[in-house]
Amino acid sequence: MNKWKLIMLVALAVLTMGVLAACGNAPNETENEEKETKNEANASEETSEETELSGPVSIDGSSTVLPIMEYVTYEYNQAHPEVEAVLNSSGSGGGFKKSTVGEIDFSNSSRPIKDEEKAQAEENGITLHEIEVAYDGLSVVVSQENDFVESLTVDQLKQIFLADGSATKWSDLNPDWPEEDIIIYSPGHDSGTFDYWNEVILEENPMREGENTTLSEDDNTLVTGVKSDPYAIGYFGYAYYIENENTLKALAIDNGDGNPIKPSGETIQDNSYSPLSRPLFTYVNVDSLKEKPQVYDFAKFTIENAGAAAESVGYVALPEEKYQEQLDEIKELAGK
Repeated sequence: MNKWKLIMLVALAVLTMGVLAACGNAPNETENEEKETKNEANASEETSEETELSGPVSIDGSSTVLPIMEYVTYEYNQAHPEVEAVLNSSGSGGGFKKSTVGEIDFSNSSRPIKDEEKAQAEENGITLHEIEVAYDGLSVVVSQENDFVESLTVDQLKQIFLADGSATKWSDLNPDWPEEDIIIYSPGHDSGTFDYWNEVILEENPMREGENTTLSEDDNTLVTGVKSDPYAIGYFGYAYYIENENTLKALAIDNGDGNPIKPSGETIQDNSYSPLSRPLFTYVNVDSLKEKPQVYDFAKFTIENAGAAAESVGYVALPEEKYQEQLDEIKELAGK
């Protein structure tokens, strides 16, 4: 065989092997291309779903829960500018007045919904689903200028805050304390914080009102009043104390065992700060959850971010499994 024939045979063999190799790889390449196209389509679909979210989300209720929901609402609005999430604060009772007649999507509350509120919602064909967002330690505070009281018993709180309580001056509680009027700052009657205080401290008895007593659903009003008067005392959510701890002093509370406990992340979570540790909630309208994609998405976002929000503003996060359990619940309710 001459040299040129040999070269041509070798070249033909190489070309044939190349074609076979290319044919052998073609299915894999096609499959990969199909996968990439499918992934791009899915990503495009997800992006489209996100950008399609729009419309209003209305939130109202507890001023105690407000710092958590301010965090959540701000972050959500940054992620979904087409959704109009609007947050107001009219107290737990004020929020339920609106949610039980279908005026709002979310009702924040520092107490569980009352039976009569649930009944009113049912009369209007409304179901409200409870979402627990954090733990709080209702903090009893005085001004940093107060240098004589560090702790109080539950019985002493009753003497101060009950309408027929025996203590109107600090010296009525301890003769070594100043003979000065006790100035009271308390959440108003639409506040879930007042309802909780009424249950565990006042035991459903009338609270002292009138002279030397200021009631307000705005916790910032209470903060301002207490910190400016060395003879004032008030109570509100732990986050408001943490935000103002340079001007306020949280008192240790003795629940009757002779061991006063101050509120802290640890004592609130393990419930040793008793009887003033409590959960915080938001209630979502189930019809809104099912029918408004933006409401479902906001509820999901709230649960996923409530722990970080709680820690950021001074409350205490729930165990992670509790958040996951609630996430599963709203997915089921919404049919997702």
